[in-house]
Amino acid sequence: MKISHQDYETVGVLTLSGDYTSDDVEHFKRVASERRSAGVKHIMIDCENLEFVDSAGLESWLRLQESLGESGGQMRLLRPDDVLTRILALTRLDLAFEAHPTVESAVRSLR
Repeated sequence: MKISHQDYETVGVLTLSGDYTSDDVEHFKRVASERRSAGVKHIMIDCENLEFVDSAGLESWLRLQESLGESGGQMRLLRPDDVLTRILALTRLDLAFEAHPTVESAVRSLR
């Protein structure tokens, strides 16, 4: 998996590409922690180029969301495809994660 990031003041967008599996969780945590140390309060995970996410990846998103919430931040998913949307629904994680089609709509939801 590849991760790139873009920060917009207190909002960080992490773009994930490829497969996100248990092998990638530590790298994801490190990048998210670096962004938070750089002043990011809210994190958007851009899923547009994500091809697969396993249960460890989903769990890492839950942990990040909990951690952000403890410091007043929030997490949003951006552009999940139909497969990811179905996985979230089947696991009932669609109730835990708020998804948006654009960065703009996700940022507006933070207010």
